[in-house]
Amino acid sequence: MRILIVDNGGQWTHREWRVVRDLGADASMIPNTTPIEKIDADGIVLSGGSPRVGVNINAMGNNGQYLDELEIPVLGICAGIQFMAVHFGGKAGPSKNPEFGKMKIYIDDPDVLFEGLPRSFVGWESHNDEVLEVPKGFKALAHSDNSPVQAMRCLDKPIFGLQFHPEVEHTEHGYDIFSNFLRLCQR
Repeated sequence: MRILIVDNGGQWTHREWRVVRDLGADASMIPNTTPIEKIDADGIVLSGGSPRVGVNINAMGNNGQYLDELEIPVLGICAGIQFMAVHFGGKAGPSKNPEFGKMKIYIDDPDVLFEGLPRSFVGWESHNDEVLEVPKGFKALAHSDNSPVQAMRCLDKPIFGLQFHPEVEHTEHGYDIFSNFLRLCQR
């Protein structure tokens, strides 16, 4: 199974690559400017990143094309979920209460990403912006005390987003979340 990690300039992009590799997938990191015709994968991860999606959406490169044209599972993390929200007609912007460090994540709908996990766990946060409105055709899956959309998914395609960082060791069950995503990529 081949998984591509799309590098949006995140501080932990290498950790996303490492977790996916540790779980047995052939993992590679690619720049977010990689032409779509060069994408050959069973799934992609849109990394977190330094771009503030609401301010500089162009810094997210070809992420929109990947979401629109690829017929493979996609997992967007941090800036990745924010980009998804805006790209599909929702909203992302400054958080009323930015989150940094350990926060409690509450699962509202276990769905496939959270299958087998407890209904709450600690997640690692690092964001000034967040999803403010879930796009039509998506549903929110989780929240925190400060952020109503910690996870969401598309209802028609295997497209998922997480505001928190499952790739860092401070997030409980991060490897389980990635394992659940990789199972989708095997189908």
